[in-house]
Amino acid sequence: MRPTGEIRVSSPLIALSTRIIARLVLPAAGLVGLWWAVVVVFAVPPYMLPAPDRVVAAAIRLWPSLVAEGAITGLEIVVGLAVGVVLGVGVAALAALVPWTARLIMPAVVIVQALPVFAVAPILVLWFGFGLASKIVMASLIIFFPVTAAFHDGLSRLDPGLGDLARLCGASRAQTFFHLRLPAALPALVSGLRMAATVAPIGAVIGEWVGASHGLGLMMMHANARMQTDVMFAALAVLAVLAVVLRAAVELLTRRLAPWAPESGPTFL
Repeated sequence: MRPTGEIRVSSPLIALSTRIIARLVLPAAGLVGLWWAVVVVFAVPPYMLPAPDRVVAAAIRLWPSLVAEGAITGLEIVVGLAVGVVLGVGVAALAALVPWTARLIMPAVVIVQALPVFAVAPILVLWFGFGLASKIVMASLIIFFPVTAAFHDGLSRLDPGLGDLARLCGASRAQTFFHLRLPAALPALVSGLRMAATVAPIGAVIGEWVGASHGLGLMMMHANARMQTDVMFAALAVLAVLAVVLRAAVELLTRRLAPWAPESGPTFL
C-alpha cells in the first residue's frame, strides 16, 4: 500500500516537472543554442553580441551585485503589482456598482494608459524621488490599466436574464454584485492579472532607466555606457528569471482564485 501512496504523491510533482521542462527549459535551451550558433557562424564581436559563456562568466563574477540589484527591482515589481491590482480592482468595482461613475472613470483610465511611459517617468521621478516610490508608482500605472479594463469588462457582461431574476427575487445591487457579477467576472480578472504580471517589470525598469540609485535597470544603463554587453545580458537574464517566477506565481494564485477560468497566453505550470 505504501508504494502506491508514494506514486500518488509523486505523480503531480512529476507532471509539474515535465510541464516546466517542456514549456520553459527546452525553449530556453533552444534559444541559447541558436544564440551561440549566430555568434560562432557570423563571428559577431563580443561588444555587439557576447557569447553565452561570456554572459555566464560575467554573471558569476558579478553575482553578489546581480542578486542585490535584482532584489531591489523584484521588490519594486511585486509592490507595484500589488498596488496596481488593488487600485484596478477597486476602480472597476466602483464603476460597476455606481454606473454613472464609469462615464468619468473609464475615459480617464484610457487617457492615462495612452500617455507615453517615457514621458511620464521623469515627472514621477521628480515628484517621488530616485528611490523605490517612483518605480512602484510607475509599475502600478502600467499594471493598473489591464486589471481595470479586464475586470470592468467582466463585471459589465452579466447575463441579463440572471440580472432580471435577481431583481425579481428582491436582491439588492450589492447582493447582485457579490453573488452574481463578481463570480462571473473572475475569469476576466484572471486574464487581467496574467497580463499585468507579464508587463509588471516594464514600469520598474523604465523608472530605473530614467533615474534611480539602485536596481537592474541602473546596472544595465551603466554597463551600456561602458560597452559591457555581457553585463547587460547577465542583468537581463536575472530580470527574465524574475518575470518568469512572477508569472508562475500569478498563475498558481489565479488557478486557486478561479479554477474554471480558461488559460490565456503561454503558461509555465
